[in-house]
Amino acid sequence: MNDTQSYLTSEKFEELKKELEHLKTVRRKEVAESLEYARSLGDLSENAEYQEARDMQAAIEERIAHLEQVMKEAKIVAHDKKGGVVALGSEVCLRKDKEKVDVCYTIVGSEEANIHEHKLSYLSPLGEALMGKSKGEEIEFETVNGKQKYKLLKVE
Repeated sequence: MNDTQSYLTSEKFEELKKELEHLKTVRRKEVAESLEYARSLGDLSENAEYQEARDMQAAIEERIAHLEQVMKEAKIVAHDKKGGVVALGSEVCLRKDKEKVDVCYTIVGSEEANIHEHKLSYLSPLGEALMGKSKGEEIEFETVNGKQKYKLLKVE
């Protein structure tokens, strides 16, 4: 897979689209109003509110540019659940070697990864090791903490 390509589920693409629209319509207007108010306070060189509003404006414009770039280059992935092989969009359950608790993840692109939501990037060490594997296979990979070993229990 192309490492510069952004892979997104259709749900994440729609979420980013809504965020972009909100930033362009609502947040830009709010920041413009803050800038206008701060300008009215006088001397801009020592005006903390003005500097804060400018910083916020820069952050919003940077986020807008980032979202536009991601969405422009994004490839929407639709997972074929019939394959039985780990790919983008797969739901997998694993058990770490010598542990009794199973963990389940959805394999996603790096833009969508969120370990708290059990969304694992296919570019992470574990994600890379899982790609192309089937149920029942042992997965072994190196991390900064040494070699890790898992058994793939389920692929959907």
